[in-house]
Amino acid sequence: MLEDLKQEVYEANMQLPKLSLVTFTWGNVSGIDRDKGLFVIKPSGVAYDKLTAADMVVVNLKGEVVEGELNPSSDTPTHAYLYNHFPNIGGITHTHSPWAVSFAAAKMDIPAVSTTHADTFYGDIPCAPALNEAQIKSAYELNTGKVIVDEFEKRGIDPDAVPAVLVSQHGPFSWGDTPDKSVYNAKVLEVSAEIAYHTLQLTRDDTHVPQYLLDKHYYRKHGKNAYYGQNNKLSQSHAKKQSESKDFK
Repeated sequence: MLEDLKQEVYEANMQLPKLSLVTFTWGNVSGIDRDKGLFVIKPSGVAYDKLTAADMVVVNLKGEVVEGELNPSSDTPTHAYLYNHFPNIGGITHTHSPWAVSFAAAKMDIPAVSTTHADTFYGDIPCAPALNEAQIKSAYELNTGKVIVDEFEKRGIDPDAVPAVLVSQHGPFSWGDTPDKSVYNAKVLEVSAEIAYHTLQLTRDDTHVPQYLLDKHYYRKHGKNAYYGQNNKLSQSHAKKQSESKDFK
């Protein structure tokens, strides 16, 4: 079941240690098949060097295991809640990457202080409140998803424009169109957190990028007028070269 998605989610998970986003087993990636209403997620506590695509667990949007011999990630209820409330996302990444966790521990947003940040996140990355004792004791992981969604709704933040969040005293979650894109956003989040941290050590002035610079860098990569990159020109060029090579033979 969902063998292609399992492979995709496995490969995305394997990017986490390569990108220095996880220590030990402290992270997970999932990916969803919206048509089937199912998602695939990393199993809980399995070391990355022992992980295989066949180990991935298929779960429904209630957080119930549909297929898989291993227990799914303990963060599965959080992923399920986010998929249910952010309808455009196709993959979710959770890590305990240290620069992002530093902001989460301080209960601080990651400010948009550079174009590095603005290329991916249209504004500050919000820090959702820490869970209270009742929330932790009743349904910790589910309530983690709830505080994230509540924070975006309260602040009027578009989760498609700011595809990441911190949970106070916990850590970051990021998402994207695909599992791979959610990992990409997790890495940009970590780099942005490190840049912001060093900036705050150098000055206490407001170093937020101005709105016109935020607009320029975000929208040159996103939306109908985006012009950064090659779009499909590179793949067309490769296809043309392959066709010419076949003709020559």
